[in-house]
Formats: sequence, C-alpha cells, structure tokens
Amino acid sequence: MELVATSLFGLEKFVAEDIDALGCRRLQTIDGRVLFEGDASAVARANVSFRYAERVLIRLGVFRADSFDALFEGTKALPWESFIGRDGAFPVKGHTVKSGLASVPDCQRIVKKAVADRLASVYGLSRLPETGIKYQIAFFLLNDEASLMIDTSGAPLHKRGYRLESNAAPIRETLAAAMVRMARPRDDVILVDPFCGSGTIAVEAALLADGIAPGLRRPFAGESFSFLPAKIWSDAREEAKSRQRKSGMHIYGADIDPACVELSIANAYRAGVASRVTFECRDARAFSSPEPGARGTIVTNPPYGERLGDLASSRELAAAFGRAIRENVPAWQIYVMSADESFARFFGRTPDKVRKLYNGMLRCSYFQFFKQSQFVKK
Repeated sequence: MELVATSLFGLEKFVAEDIDALGCRRLQTIDGRVLFEGDASAVARANVSFRYAERVLIRLGVFRADSFDALFEGTKALPWESFIGRDGAFPVKGHTVKSGLASVPDCQRIVKKAVADRLASVYGLSRLPETGIKYQIAFFLLNDEASLMIDTSGAPLHKRGYRLESNAAPIRETLAAAMVRMARPRDDVILVDPFCGSGTIAVEAALLADGIAPGLRRPFAGESFSFLPAKIWSDAREEAKSRQRKSGMHIYGADIDPACVELSIANAYRAGVASRVTFECRDARAFSSPEPGARGTIVTNPPYGERLGDLASSRELAAAFGRAIRENVPAWQIYVMSADESFARFFGRTPDKVRKLYNGMLRCSYFQFFKQSQFVKK
C-alpha cells in the first residue's frame, strides 16, 4: 500500500526518520507530508509509534484533476469498495494548493458524489445508508494533481491522550517532541523547561528518553476498519512496548503559576511518566539549576503575545530570563521556541542556529544556543 504521513511544516525530516525506523521505503517528501510504502501492519505500527507525524493515511490513487469532470472521473475510478462497506459512512475533507480547482467545498461535493456513485453501483443500492463505520476520505490537490486517501488515525496523532486540559497557549505534542529531539538529549545531562505550562515539553522528553511510543494509550480510527486485521494493532502495541527502556536522564518542569504545575503533574500521570519528571513552582526570571553543578539543557516555549502590551511584557521576561542564565548557568545549552523573531536580541545572546517551524498555523523561530561565550555584552 501507499501510505502518507502528514506533519507540521518543518518536521518532515523527523517523520522520515520514524518511517526509516519502521523499515519502510520512503517514496516522496513534500511540504507537510511524506509518502511511503507499507503493508497493513505498517499502518498500525506507524499510528502507534510515530512521534512527529499528524496523521497516517492510505493513498488509493493519484491523478491529474484540472477540471471538476477530471476530479469526478478520477475519483470514481478508484476501488472504494475494497475499503468501504455497503453501510460505511464516508465524509470528505481536503486541501487544494496551487491548483485550478481552488474551492474546497466544491471539491468536497464532487469527491463525495463520485465515491457515492461508485459504491451505489457496486452494492446495487439507490441510496447509501452511511450508518456504519466512518471512513474519513481526504483529498489533496497540488499543482492540479489529486491524491485521494483514507485517514486511519482519526484524532490527529499529536493528541496522545494525556493532555485532557491545557493552558491558554499550548504547544502541539508533535512539535514539543521535535524540539526535544533537536536539543540532542543525553542521559547524563538534565533537561529543564522553565515555562512548562501544561508540561508538554517535559512529558514528551520523558516519552522520548524512555522510548515510549506516543500512541500506546489512545485508539485509532483504523482499528474499526474491516480491511485491517485486529491483530496488527495488538502486535504493534506489543512491539512498541518491547522497545521501551529506562533512561538515566533527569527531567524538570517549572512554572510561576501553581495551576500550571498542578496541570503538568496530572498530564504526566496520564502519560505514565509521573515518576520520570519533577515539576515545581519557580520564577524563570530567577532561574537556577534544580541540580547545582549539573550539566543541563533548557528546552522551552516562553509566553509571547502579538498585541503591543503582551509583546512588551514577553520581551521584558526574555531579558530577565537571559540575565538569570548568564549569572547562574552560562555554560548550559538553550533551545527556545518563540513567535517573536526578536527574541534573541532581548534574551541577550546570539543564536548559533535559528530554525523556522510552525505550531499549527503560527510561524515560529526555534532559537538554538549551544556554543559558549556568545552572550551580548551589556
């Protein structure tokens, strides 16, 4: 089968690494998606194990669709009956980029009608009941080329299941995992998030450090699909459990708001890593190491705002945080996600690398400070 793993922009490289770890062959990478080959078991293994992808879809076909007629005929020609039963529900959603068919609602209607016509003809029905299992159809049009897919994930993969509640500005779990991955975590170096919010970065760090598959504790839409054997899902979970280990890395999260600390602790319990992460109420403006003398790495997403007052206060916070780092842990490596492109200037340190990433649709900069003696003299 041809499978598609979608992701936030900028995380394709890490999704590709997850695909390689499955032993599957990658076919193509474009912005926000990686196409690869895999059998039915790969569908389950990918959903359970992928740390950085948003969804896993089965691609039924790809064809040129520069008109509504072409979209209709190309969609109708695909073997939908091999996947969708006679009472299956099949809602349609999708995206169109740089294509003549720019109206998503119109494309939805055309795809829906084409699939319905195909299934009605095969099953000998004048009206499809759509009372059974839900098969979410997804289309993607790029440069007048249409890809038609079935979503096997259901809820997006960043919804691991542990974060039932979050603070006002949560970071996606998939992005948090990638931030930790880029910080090159090591067992002998403590990892700290001084602005933990709902604890996502610290929890994802613990899952990554111990090799815990992020999808172990949640269901997937594909588990109800008749064409995917039930055994592949239990096998995928058992395989994932066999890869777990106990790392020696110490992980800490802190926040000035006691409610955020309580929320982080609850989320860590639901994720099964409460014993691996220490959360406490602390002010990042007076940051110091939770283990005096330890080597450390900070991975964090400090608060920021787009309104003038919010932006000014977030920059004051960045400056105070930077001073605390200089005074207390000047040799530590620092990794900061911010939507404020001027963060480094107020933080008072020249970044060694800046990577553009997206938290949903919000464009952010990932500032990386991993060399010493880069502080700006003030």
